[in-house]
Amino acid sequence: MEHFPIRYIDRTRFFTIRELKTNLLSAQVKGTLISVKEEGIGRKKRLKGIFKDDTGVVELVWFSGIKWLMPKLKVGGGYVMFGKPTIFNNKVSFSHPELISTIEFLNKKQSSLQAVYPSTEKLKKRNLDSKGFRLIIGALLKELKGKIPEILPEILISRNKLISRNAAFYQIHQATSQEELKKSLIRLKFDELFYLQLKILKSKKGQELQIKGHVFKEVGPLFNTFFNDCLPFELTGAQKRVIKDIRKNTNHGMHMNRLVQGDVGSGKTLVALMSMLLAIDNGFQTTLMAPTEILATQHYHGISELLATLDIRVELLTGSSKVAQRRIIHEGLEDGSVHILIGTHALIEDKVKYKNLGLAVIDEQHRFGVAQRYKLWKKNNVPPHVLIMTATPIPRTLAMTVYGDLDTSVIDELPPGRKAIITKHFYDNQRLAVLGFMKEQVKQGRQVYVVYPLIDESETMDYKDLMDGHESISRYFPVPEYQISIVHGRMKPADKAFEMERFEKGITQILVATTVIEVGVNVPNASVMVIESSERFGLSQLHQLRGRVGRGTSQSFCILMTGNKLSKGAKTRTKTMVDTTDGFVISEVDMKLRGPGDVAGTRQSGLLDLKIASLVADTHIMTSARKQAGEIIDNDAELIKADHQILKSRLAEIQDNNINWGKIS
Repeated sequence: MEHFPIRYIDRTRFFTIRELKTNLLSAQVKGTLISVKEEGIGRKKRLKGIFKDDTGVVELVWFSGIKWLMPKLKVGGGYVMFGKPTIFNNKVSFSHPELISTIEFLNKKQSSLQAVYPSTEKLKKRNLDSKGFRLIIGALLKELKGKIPEILPEILISRNKLISRNAAFYQIHQATSQEELKKSLIRLKFDELFYLQLKILKSKKGQELQIKGHVFKEVGPLFNTFFNDCLPFELTGAQKRVIKDIRKNTNHGMHMNRLVQGDVGSGKTLVALMSMLLAIDNGFQTTLMAPTEILATQHYHGISELLATLDIRVELLTGSSKVAQRRIIHEGLEDGSVHILIGTHALIEDKVKYKNLGLAVIDEQHRFGVAQRYKLWKKNNVPPHVLIMTATPIPRTLAMTVYGDLDTSVIDELPPGRKAIITKHFYDNQRLAVLGFMKEQVKQGRQVYVVYPLIDESETMDYKDLMDGHESISRYFPVPEYQISIVHGRMKPADKAFEMERFEKGITQILVATTVIEVGVNVPNASVMVIESSERFGLSQLHQLRGRVGRGTSQSFCILMTGNKLSKGAKTRTKTMVDTTDGFVISEVDMKLRGPGDVAGTRQSGLLDLKIASLVADTHIMTSARKQAGEIIDNDAELIKADHQILKSRLAEIQDNNINWGKIS
């Protein structure tokens, strides 16, 4: 019953033969069968017919079912013919059309909107094509008519002016009009999205009530000294608002799971650091997990520099950490002398044990699997508060589903003095102009990133590669006048760190790299980001790469280099990047292009397996469903009230037995 149609064919529309076009998915014609005969022998046997109306004739052909069809077809009889028109021998023809006598068609009570169902080649071989599904579902509907149980309380049905669930299932499969189809779609989409939200919000409320969190009572001397004496710039209103949210969460004994969204350069790390100071002032340790060594190292240096005048021990733990250094860090964690541990996946190794972990910060969380975050969450008997940071803005409907179990804060202001990045698009044949612009910026004392999608030349993909690009750039920017760094994923961590340090210190003016610099690189003097073969990258990645510049007070630029031939999707991505720097606008376009599952990444864990609703198209239904589900959970978290028993029963049916990853982050 929940094998829903993917589209509908309007069987009220008739074409004349003269109107037939081969780009039609299907066509229905009234006419007369003027001849029918068998041709060929053995496996090449086929049945051919000639069908005509007042405007012309078409050929019909059947390659199977001939013995069954032949006696049923009457030459001279009036028929309604239905099928897909094709061209054969320069003539319009129909292969395996459906023929119904005109009298039978008029007498038959059939849906005017014929459902088309998804199928596969294997299913079609077992007669489970669209017609097969129509027959089976039609029989089921006849059997279940009036017996499909209701799953919503009457108050929700009347408040939302919904048709009955029984009527909705009947109309979705055998719609009699566009209006009735619309009503059934609204009802079934509301059901799906409402229960999705009810499940998420009930879990979130249960977590709030059951899982106790550490209490950060004091706003102590470390926090106050840092705020008064060490801030690199005055906090924006958005940063202050998010810190207040975090303070409120951690002051009441409930476990915090908070997602902080903010565009690249908006100051999320500063908010995270001040949250860490809040934890340390209350006697707890903190940790920050980043997806790459480059980003972890960047955080370590940045945070260490900011805390240089305070008595706080900060350590870095990555895959490259030496055994002796690891031993010192492990001891410091267990005796409580390490206050902040920053690192990569190395943080979740079993050997890493804390004396009293109170806050875990996860940066660019979409780069981690839920199981990895679960290990971090279990590092304490009492789970640490979790603060998740992302510079990849999340579309609103996605935030209400995949991240619906988290409290969400948005940093929607840039620090003072920052200027919006100017983005331009250039084709490969305009390369000399781009190189000239790069040289002009370097002469002004600025630095440049040049990012490539590939390290080496590919035989299968016509994209620019780093090695060839480095050679070309070196010819245009010769030593000793210019210095160029190179960074890619095949390099040893120490070599990457060395090249990055040269660029950060301004020893090199140009950094040629792959996307290893997508997150974490912070060089305020870098003012130009050139992205080669930018059509190769997704919107989210392009937005992240662009965020590597615009970190100082100078005007910054992002240059998108592409080939001359672009797909429709590549054109949309390029235009979007040129038109806006608003990450939330970009994320909405990204979701429309790629779909919610791809945008959500590893966190979706089944939540997005929607059968009929769409996170892209059904935002208004989602918003309404979440609001109403929230009101119910706020007033009756355990669904004890009589009116809510139907909800409790249905929720029990659809609950799975998997680990509730949503509790983690």
